[in-house]
Amino acid sequence: MPIIQQNLTENRVILNNITWETFNQILKELGNKRVIRLAYDKEIVEIMTPFGQHEYSNRFIDNLILVIALELDLNIKTMGSLTLKKEIVKKGVEPDSCYYLSNEPLVRHKQDIRLDVDPPPDLVLEIDMSNSSLNKLPIYAALGVPEIWRYDGNQLIVFILNNYNYVRSDSSLTFPWLKIAELLPFIQQSLKEGETVTLKQFRQWIKQQTR
Repeated sequence: MPIIQQNLTENRVILNNITWETFNQILKELGNKRVIRLAYDKEIVEIMTPFGQHEYSNRFIDNLILVIALELDLNIKTMGSLTLKKEIVKKGVEPDSCYYLSNEPLVRHKQDIRLDVDPPPDLVLEIDMSNSSLNKLPIYAALGVPEIWRYDGNQLIVFILNNYNYVRSDSSLTFPWLKIAELLPFIQQSLKEGETVTLKQFRQWIKQQTR
């Protein structure tokens, strides 16, 4: 029987005893035009359906990252919930958002990225407001993703890959000058004053931080 976890932000279903081949078949049958996101590790599949707060947080933090890239004049390739998987380790995951920055020149011309031949994203964003039953850090570590931002509705935490394990950090690896906790007030402000006003103020803040 599947294990179902549901709250007001997301719904998660856990399926056990699923082979790697079956996981790939599920991906194929579901196709790309869908809202749900999947993860696979050790014969466990997690199927996550995001609701309003989850998706808003994802989109707004995504906007913050894009503003940083624009203000710093960094080339960025945004790949959303790209399916990240590797046959050799039999692990797969679909993040809420992911980004190429350092590796952007290597994938700039590609629309179909495959981690068996292409580098992983430099940065992944995970929104997890329901204490996911599936720990995704080992999946991302096996795929070689160097940095993860995880937001739970209260905290925004950075994980940096170090010797095949993630360690928490106060600062971003991708943006070394950025203390990640400094982004929280802007997320909260957006709910009071609106996104446009907040993003304009965020752009000014970035300029002050990077002079």
